[in-house]
Amino acid sequence: MEEPLILAVETSSRVGSVAVARGPALLAESTFSAPLQHSAEVFPAIGKLLSRFHLAPGDIAQVHIAVGPGSFTGLRIAVTMAKAMHLANATAIVTIDSLDVIMANIGDASSAPALQNSEGGLLNHVAAVLDAKRGEFYAAVYERVRRTAQTAPADDPGYLIPATQEHIWQKTVPDCLITADELMGRFGAKTPLGVLGDGLLYHRDKFTARHVRILDERYWSPRASNVHRLGYQKARAGLFADPLTLTPFYLRGPLVTLKKS
Repeated sequence: MEEPLILAVETSSRVGSVAVARGPALLAESTFSAPLQHSAEVFPAIGKLLSRFHLAPGDIAQVHIAVGPGSFTGLRIAVTMAKAMHLANATAIVTIDSLDVIMANIGDASSAPALQNSEGGLLNHVAAVLDAKRGEFYAAVYERVRRTAQTAPADDPGYLIPATQEHIWQKTVPDCLITADELMGRFGAKTPLGVLGDGLLYHRDKFTARHVRILDERYWSPRASNVHRLGYQKARAGLFADPLTLTPFYLRGPLVTLKKS
């Protein structure tokens, strides 16, 4: 039986991307030409990828999306598109946590040098952060643990985030709204903490501390290829989203400014 054609969409952060895959095999990924171009570029990018492989929208069996937390507009675009695809072609929907997508950037041997600590070992704790405005960040903290048959947490998301050397990244501080000082304050000087994510773009200086290491910028942005990488695990387990109840994972409502009458 032929593997399903999968469309993966990442629009939760500043730089969006889309990817197409056949089952577990990634066919291609396209990153948008500039930051915050999600609404303008998502559909043309999808169209170009499909035409490159002589495919049509109706061929897509599954759509995997980063559902949040992150950009309010970007999350709405992904969720609305996924619902429309389900209505049009009964496309199955898989949702992935946006911070988990960032962590998948450091999920293979090539990222090991970026995780080196001052003692020559690898960092065991890393925080992924996205800018939530108002001086806060969407953040989660992950611990590098050895992969065993018992490593799935009680709140198992349906996939494992790969790390290096037969390890996985297990979330120890769930997605939350937090300030930089609060986040760093959870870890003492004897517990080195790596930090990555687009939340560092304008706020890197807020994470300056002796026990904090800022990971290389190439690992900051979530990617559609990682949405597929995690989403395929979830799809294989049959963990599809209910399109009727699907909503973005905002963590908090958008900032609304009322005009004076």
